Amino acid sequence: MKRITWVLPLLALLLLPLEPLIAAESVTLRWVGCGISKKSYMTALAKAYTAKTGVKIDIQGGGATRGIREVAADKADIGGSCRRFMWGASEERGVTMIPVAWDALVVIVNENNPLDNISIEDLRKIYLGQITNWKEIGGADEPIKLFARKGKISGVGRTARKLLFDNYDQEFAATELFPSSGPLEQGIETDVAAIGMTGVSSARKRKVKILELNDKSPSYENVKTGNYLLYRPLYLAYNKNNPNADIIKNFIQFADSLEGREAIRSNGTVPYLEGLNLLKKKLQESRQAQRNNGLH
Repeated sequence: MKRITWVLPLLALLLLPLEPLIAAESVTLRWVGCGISKKSYMTALAKAYTAKTGVKIDIQGGGATRGIREVAADKADIGGSCRRFMWGASEERGVTMIPVAWDALVVIVNENNPLDNISIEDLRKIYLGQITNWKEIGGADEPIKLFARKGKISGVGRTARKLLFDNYDQEFAATELFPSSGPLEQGIETDVAAIGMTGVSSARKRKVKILELNDKSPSYENVKTGNYLLYRPLYLAYNKNNPNADIIKNFIQFADSLEGREAIRSNGTVPYLEGLNLLKKKLQESRQAQRNNGLH
């Protein structure tokens, strides 16, 4: 049941009318979260909401874990996350998470790397250290440098472990670890032997090459239909005990309104309600990932 319980808060919010805000123009909400969420939808969505209601949103970064945990500790009004909260983690208790968009995790390499496509099987083997030279997959005779996020609870790192291996504790054969996605992307911009994963909206703003995966690009349509295999929900997190809870809920409702979805689409990101077919595919792919764990 854990796989679907987070759908219920979303349905509860959608059943409520989008009420006009009274004397909320003087309120400023503090949003903290992952840079991928910020770039993929949050900046455009906050701008549209402020124009409609007068409520300002102060957007900060810091990563998915910081977003969830600052909301839990009442240090932020809204958290932006590219992962779910972790069951059993005391620092993340009391947080309600609502999915608002779909994001693609993409494989990026240096612009001068000759590869244009990679299979998901080869990608798994690179992360397991079973493929270590570019010539094994059609590249130059040069060792592969795998760049990954530090730790196992970052949005990208945790999601990659889930999507590729269905194992949140999977070890990666990383050459170098990075504290956040920005430095990782910058490293790949300057190192022709490097490879890594990040969110598609963030990658598009870098001078890197986004590889096709199993001959599919992470286009809007391929993400929406699930033809591109590495996709995940992006969440807004809030604490129901926050003094601004009513305004926060209003903002989340706005994200799923026609105006909100238009703002999300304006950045090439798929609104959550327009990709509900991906839930079924996600369950199927989770089972496939479990079978692929035989790669160990």
